[in-house]
Amino acid sequence: MTTEKDRAGSIDLLLKGGRVIDPANGLDGMLDVAIAGDKIAQVAPEIAVSAGVRVVDVSGHVVTPGIIDIHTHVYTFLPRAESYVDSMVADAHLPASGVTTTVDAGTAGWRDWLDFKERCIDRAKTRILAFLNIASGGMIERASEQDVCELQPRIAAALAERYSDLIVGIKTAHYWTRDPWDAAHPPWASVEKAVEAGELCGKPVMVDFWPRPPERPYPDLILNKLRPGDIHTHVFAQQFPILDEEGHVRDYLRQARERGVIFDLGHGAGSFWFRNALPALRDGFPPDSISTDLHMGNINGPVVSMIVTMSKYLVMGMPLQEVIARSTVHPAREIGHPELGTLSVGAEADVAVLEHLQGTFGYADCGKAKMIGHQKLQCAMTLRAGEIIYDPTGLSMPEWEKAPASYWVIPALQHA
Repeated sequence: MTTEKDRAGSIDLLLKGGRVIDPANGLDGMLDVAIAGDKIAQVAPEIAVSAGVRVVDVSGHVVTPGIIDIHTHVYTFLPRAESYVDSMVADAHLPASGVTTTVDAGTAGWRDWLDFKERCIDRAKTRILAFLNIASGGMIERASEQDVCELQPRIAAALAERYSDLIVGIKTAHYWTRDPWDAAHPPWASVEKAVEAGELCGKPVMVDFWPRPPERPYPDLILNKLRPGDIHTHVFAQQFPILDEEGHVRDYLRQARERGVIFDLGHGAGSFWFRNALPALRDGFPPDSISTDLHMGNINGPVVSMIVTMSKYLVMGMPLQEVIARSTVHPAREIGHPELGTLSVGAEADVAVLEHLQGTFGYADCGKAKMIGHQKLQCAMTLRAGEIIYDPTGLSMPEWEKAPASYWVIPALQHA
């Protein structure tokens, strides 16, 4: 029988003295987090420090499961004419927000999936999952998202089944937003093809959508076209009629949520407006998950990062525990990976160590309007599978005067 002492003896790293918020396990309190190898070994008050264990003092910090951003673009493809998005390098940008898992939201279609997997997913420290675009060329070839012949449910579903550990669902986006309908471009073609693929592979669909009533109204999408578990991203974009004349959330959104449709934030360069998001939050309709739609086109604003996006909800009035839940356990469940977004014993040791700052801070939305708030989240340290991959202030490091002997050795001169 393994005792607490035995478990403590196997610890490699101990995060000591932080406020642990782990919504998946209902935890919110002053707790230590012990890591053995790449797994969570123990979460408890006052875990004993054994000889040889590396201890990081995280007092004054908030310790959470690794943050999950389910809407980014991280397939850094070779440039082509008429691409829709300019992707970022996941490892260069995401750990600074405590993000350990991201989901690329349809940058790659089925034609480019293997290149995406081999060049980006397989080489990244950040865990990269994906929604596979229903269009053959995904967002790399803008025209393919408009060509019904390139929307192939059986091919997309077959790939999603073959790579079910990495592909979490199907994505549809950007289809026929302005031009007149014709026989080659029926209003619901992309949504219906994506849902067909989702049915075939048993996975959810994420929808980036532009309503065009009367042929393609928004209520039809969330009440009739999407299935329970399907995800509407960009829910607080300016084009969605989510509020009535009195500023209350329309009944059809609540009906859709009751039937199991998921509403994801998907901030992006044009899809987060305080004038929609704040009244909805005050009326009891927060996003089910917080995500960024982060790429090189919005990384310098208005999105900036996942941690800034989370901070926006904090200053809008969402409790910190809820902000963490909608950035960890909620998205983990939405993408069918409940083993993520938790500090459960035995889970992979993906951890974010955050600072909860007080002061005066400004936040921008997509309409170039701002909100002044008095709270801010900032990432101090990120661990991916037990390895510290982000620590800009040296939280885990000794002061230089107290550095170990190896610090003072110059290898080339030592041999001489």
